[in-house]
Amino acid sequence: MYGLMQDHELLISSLIRHAATYHARREIASREASGALHRTSYGEVERRARRLAVALAKLGLERGDRVATLACSHHRHLECFYGVSGMGAVLHTVNPRLFKEQLIYIMNHAEDRVLLFDADLLPLVEALAPQLESIQSYVVLDDREAMPASDTLPLACYEELLADAHDDYSWPVFDERSASSLCYTSGTTGNAKGVLYSHRSTVIHALAALQSDALAVRATDVVMPIAPMFHANAWSLPYGCAMTGAKLVLPGRHLDARRLHELIQSEGVTFAVGVPTIWTQLLAYLRETGAQVPTLERVLVGGTAMPPAVHAALAAHGVRAQHAWGMTETSPIGTLAAPTVEIDALPAEARAAQLLKQGRVPWGIEIRITDGSGQAIPKDGTTFGPLWVRGPWVASGYFKGEGGQVLDPEGWFPTGDVATWDAYGFLKITDRTKDVIKSGGEWISSIDIENVAMSHPKVRLAAAVAAFHPKWDERPVLIVVAEGEPPTREELIEFLRPRMAKWWLPDDVVFIEQIPLTATGKILKARLREEYWNHLVGRRP
Repeated sequence: MYGLMQDHELLISSLIRHAATYHARREIASREASGALHRTSYGEVERRARRLAVALAKLGLERGDRVATLACSHHRHLECFYGVSGMGAVLHTVNPRLFKEQLIYIMNHAEDRVLLFDADLLPLVEALAPQLESIQSYVVLDDREAMPASDTLPLACYEELLADAHDDYSWPVFDERSASSLCYTSGTTGNAKGVLYSHRSTVIHALAALQSDALAVRATDVVMPIAPMFHANAWSLPYGCAMTGAKLVLPGRHLDARRLHELIQSEGVTFAVGVPTIWTQLLAYLRETGAQVPTLERVLVGGTAMPPAVHAALAAHGVRAQHAWGMTETSPIGTLAAPTVEIDALPAEARAAQLLKQGRVPWGIEIRITDGSGQAIPKDGTTFGPLWVRGPWVASGYFKGEGGQVLDPEGWFPTGDVATWDAYGFLKITDRTKDVIKSGGEWISSIDIENVAMSHPKVRLAAAVAAFHPKWDERPVLIVVAEGEPPTREELIEFLRPRMAKWWLPDDVVFIEQIPLTATGKILKARLREEYWNHLVGRRP
């Protein structure tokens, strides 16, 4: 017997249609390349997204075709999120900061037919174009006045395409399991792999993300996704904000602390999301200038572990920081550090320590942590092992079958993370499988070393990486960017000594001016490992 309820396809177009119907005047502010602020609304975004769908159809785009974007976070990119997916094509958000060879590979692998890109990226696009095998149309995301000139490419102007298209267009209805967007992972080994989201997975993920113990976005919120729009769909905020009618603030290309603070102040941002390095830099700016963030109520932190010192510093500014864990393959939310009755009953110090973990699973996600033999580990908060996940917004494989069979026979996806699980159901990521330091057959968490190091007042940023050791195979080396006058090596080691096991203490501390970061603000551990792998060779024990 079936229930007598209406059955509607879960499509991304329904989100922006809802926003345009019930929150049409709610504002969307975005930073232009010129530095000026552009203001639009959900009603206008939906109208222009329909025009974009018509314009792309005129270019010959069909359902299932891939459309690439090389763009930062702004209103035209938001229109692409809805216009491309809404017409049944697949939005392929490309990270413009990747190496040239990586960009060529993923756009050819995706077989993108149209490339929409920011005007200032023309030199990059011109360098890529001779080796892009499937791109038929190059569209600059700007108006005629800002159009760059190219001697090698026939460029179309985004605003002219929209002006020539009509908005008498009805969003098509099709199978909710159809592909909606494509995002390539950075790739731990070999080429990057494509994660192909569906309309169904995206809508369900957005619904789950809006839970009160998750992103909890309200119609009265002013939300700034500092996570770039090419990074796991900007953590679902373009979709969730449309669902609730929250104001969106899109920060554009430049994510330095001064510009972010200006937006927080001018737009009254109440909620923002970003990786820990964003908050480290913002806090440094606040210290140096004496500026405040009175409207900012909370931030969501993901990408890598948040140091306790950053959590405490944000709290001192009246900002509640919430930890989360996820990955491109989980759309991206996997766990969130939201308190329970049991957590709230803990003493203050224990409660704070608990909420610094990556959190518990929301509805829709299941997790499993195993030991070396594949058996589930005890929930003791100490034993750690590989983390597996499954759920309706978790990838079942990679685009075009890259990497072969990914899931185990029970449908579990291997995350590549190493984690513990405690009696409260809270997950703690202790490392990436590739980042864990294996010394004398025992594992050392690079993340734990970094978090302790960053609680030192003279440390702005820290990275712990494995270096070759002739006796122990690997030993930790701590790479540090100082806050002002750097501490001495001995001073920092003595600071760490009572705060971790003796055999976890770094064999050396190296002070540098800048730690390399990925396009999304994560530490480039692979580059540091390569650079410092032989750092301990020839050193006296």
